[in-house]
Amino acid sequence: MNAAAGAPPLESKHYTRTAVALHWTVAGVIATAFTIGLIVSDLPFSPQKLKLVSYHKWLGIPVLALVALRALWRLSHRPPALPPMPAWQTFAAKLTHGLMYALMFAIPLAGWLFSSASGYQVVYLGLLPLPDLVHKNKVLAEALIDIHSSLAWLMLYVLILHVAAAIKHHFLDRDDTLRRMLHWRAS
Repeated sequence: MNAAAGAPPLESKHYTRTAVALHWTVAGVIATAFTIGLIVSDLPFSPQKLKLVSYHKWLGIPVLALVALRALWRLSHRPPALPPMPAWQTFAAKLTHGLMYALMFAIPLAGWLFSSASGYQVVYLGLLPLPDLVHKNKVLAEALIDIHSSLAWLMLYVLILHVAAAIKHHFLDRDDTLRRMLHWRAS
């Protein structure tokens, strides 16, 4: 309660610092992992390719952890209300966010499953061996790499839609949609 007025506290128009930091950190790690994944997919088998594949995996594990943390934060900290907009845009925003969360979990998990099915254990930072999620299985590995890649491309398309919508809201609608994720208010 707002002690001065006896009313409930005003709801902020902006995300918390933690939410903003998690958003941009996850975005940066995903962008880096996607870029490395693109580079690796075109390289012939070599020590350089193996090193880049390791980096790609090493980025996927923090994505899982950060997205789990971000989801917990989101569940325990209500996001600011969306600015007024048509119902279809509100639906599209919620659908897009839900899809991005699902993809942020599914893509690294599919990659980890692929590594396991390929017979290559994920060893985080070259130090911490992570458990294989499935037994070695060539047919499964081939399916999982396709799933991993397809989901990564889907994430890129959804991300482009997400960014385009934020830019549209900022420059055409002139509302606070983009500013909500750029403002660093106190947690």
